[in-house]
Amino acid sequence: MRYIVCIKQVPNTTEIKIDPVTNTLVREGVESILNPFDAYAVEEAVRLKEAYGGVVTAISMGPNQVESTLREAVSLGVDEIILLSDRKFAGADTWATSYTLAAAIKRLGEFTLILTGQQAIDGDTAQVGPGIAAHLDIPQTCFVRKIESLDKCKIRVQRLMEDGYDTVEMKIPSLISVVKEINTPRLPSLRGKKNARSAEMTVWNVADLGLDEAKIGLNGSPTQVLNIFSPKHEKQVEKFEGDSDQAAELIIRRLDQFTKR
Repeated sequence: MRYIVCIKQVPNTTEIKIDPVTNTLVREGVESILNPFDAYAVEEAVRLKEAYGGVVTAISMGPNQVESTLREAVSLGVDEIILLSDRKFAGADTWATSYTLAAAIKRLGEFTLILTGQQAIDGDTAQVGPGIAAHLDIPQTCFVRKIESLDKCKIRVQRLMEDGYDTVEMKIPSLISVVKEINTPRLPSLRGKKNARSAEMTVWNVADLGLDEAKIGLNGSPTQVLNIFSPKHEKQVEKFEGDSDQAAELIIRRLDQFTKR
């Protein structure tokens, strides 16, 4: 069995900066971390390997600095790491990103299950996982809180809902996005850290994947950020003077004016 985990390196939430010209995240010189939601996906994939056997492959798209996050995944139990890196991938929205990741998964060949985190903390769209499933034309379930069973034909999971959970059964191969309730991520072991340093990383670019350049990066993104700004918070204060009866009457008149607008 092969379990594929799609992970993302994100800026530390206290260090996010926006390029005012391109309206994209500034990553150079900014502390980066493994997307916290993806840590649960990595942990669940490793647990599946331990329970059912197989191989865990982690894939990420981004610049060369993403290598550190992929090696962190190895220290947590991932077997193979693949980096999708090309300047032509820059500026991709969730659609172009999922298209690129799906192409890489197709190149890998047969797989059992794709796992993603619920969402990325720098975008909070929760769209990339479902987008990958759409490009690959496979079943998918979001907000998975528990995997009840898995075999070569199907997977049975619990999907978190506002008032409880649903039980969903899907054919294999399929995709799930997991929520933090699914597990508690482990800490890297000494052996894991040693494996992370020596692990071979595969790097694929646009040519390697044979991608249509009109469908990747900024050019292939149907949604683009036109402007980013901090909202202005304005307060208007009025002072009502007089005794309590006079102030109450003034307040009632003022509220009455608002209701008639």
